[in-house]
Amino acid sequence: QVQLVESGGGLVQAGGSLKLSCAASERTFTPRSMAWFRQAPGNEREFVAALTKFGGYTSYAGTVKGRFTISRDNANNLLYLQMNNLKPEDTAVYYCAASRSSYSAASTPESYDSWGQGTQVTISS
Repeated sequence: QVQLVESGGGLVQAGGSLKLSCAASERTFTPRSMAWFRQAPGNEREFVAALTKFGGYTSYAGTVKGRFTISRDNANNLLYLQMNNLKPEDTAVYYCAASRSSYSAASTPESYDSWGQGTQVTISS
């Protein structure tokens, strides 16, 4: 498994931006597809975005498409989530996740076997 640590969360006003980062502890980060999920209080964990090992294919949840951008820096074992035009409904704990797969940008939590501890994102109206 890959050790993952998220950072970059915080409190911003609606319409603002945040950029989340996820640092991986192992060189095995590079061959893996990666993803961001989020979980709001009382809700199940939901898919946000994913990308394949070289970032050649990305997928997004409909609720964030056009506002969020997932990217990765394989040289430094980093995953990013740029979030623009944030809305109060984006408030959640955001988790990064690593898959055993290299080429599948899956949207189901079961497809990922390594998870970070999460970073809180709070959007005020």
